[in-house]
Amino acid sequence: MTGVRPVSEGRDATASGRENAAGAATSPWRPSPWRPPRGPVVCLGETMAAMAPAPPHSLDGTESLLVSVAGAESNVAMYLADLGLPVSWLSAVGDDALGRRVRAAVGRAGVDVSGVRTDPARPTGLLLKDPGAAGTRVHYYRRGSAASALGPDALDDERLGGAALLHLTGVTPALSPSCRALVERALDTPPERRAHAVSFDVNHRPALWPPDTAPEVLRDLADRADIVFVGLDEAQDLWGAGLTEADVRGLLGRPRVLVVKDGGRGATAFAEGEVCSVPALATEVVEPVGAGDAFAAGFLAGLWRGTDLTRALRLGHITAASALKVVGDHGPLPDEGTVGALLALAEQDWRQAPMS
Repeated sequence: MTGVRPVSEGRDATASGRENAAGAATSPWRPSPWRPPRGPVVCLGETMAAMAPAPPHSLDGTESLLVSVAGAESNVAMYLADLGLPVSWLSAVGDDALGRRVRAAVGRAGVDVSGVRTDPARPTGLLLKDPGAAGTRVHYYRRGSAASALGPDALDDERLGGAALLHLTGVTPALSPSCRALVERALDTPPERRAHAVSFDVNHRPALWPPDTAPEVLRDLADRADIVFVGLDEAQDLWGAGLTEADVRGLLGRPRVLVVKDGGRGATAFAEGEVCSVPALATEVVEPVGAGDAFAAGFLAGLWRGTDLTRALRLGHITAASALKVVGDHGPLPDEGTVGALLALAEQDWRQAPMS
């Protein structure tokens, strides 16, 4: 299924009721579907220095490593900045060369990094990517990192006071008890009383969790967010093999918007009264890590602009394709004209469009 099931976008007088003499729609009318408010976005979570061999080498067969940065939340922040949204990244780095490199790289992408703390006692986290025929293995060196010491007080940052949206991931609560308390506090306020919407990407990293703890914790946290992203395969790993997209919606029924991603096949969004599926673009994959963060940024940017679910999902796929084509987590987006043309394609043309 592709396309939004018939639900009106706003108060369409011709579709949902008659107009009175003043031109206003009369009852009955369908309310506009929920979208996050427009305003600054804050992404909060750890970013590490990342090292990877240049393709097609593996980690044990290379003579040199490429240095970049890697962090789910800062990936989202950098792509949001690319897409023109005002965005800040909150985190902590060590007082070391890697921390300075991380802060500078994220800042160069147009993200406000003035709220990133420098911890003089703890190091910046590090990861190594090891590409191979069976996929990319990631080795983490982040225990005791500066960001793992973050706690609920990070939510007192002044940038959150004026934010319209806070983006978090399931990586953060796995880092330490204080990080889990941070995420718990961010989601404790009921949605109707929040000063800003909360987006949560499940982003399950099995190596970070004690055995048998992630499924319950991640489901509870995700079900308290306004917008949730989860891969179908990770939902099956967490909550039951054989789950379908609709089953995942049954498990996570409270979020206003739920997006279930099915790898290179497509993604389905569930909203209040809407269900929409859009296939992914055909893309040559150089390295897959970071594509999920890019997709989340594209989709969030679409919602932030007030667009329909089809275009928001398309923008997610376009942004994800940019990450798939590079070794690092952050690749260049197509020019604005190309993006606009892709978003405007008829359904059949979208299905056949390559992402060059």
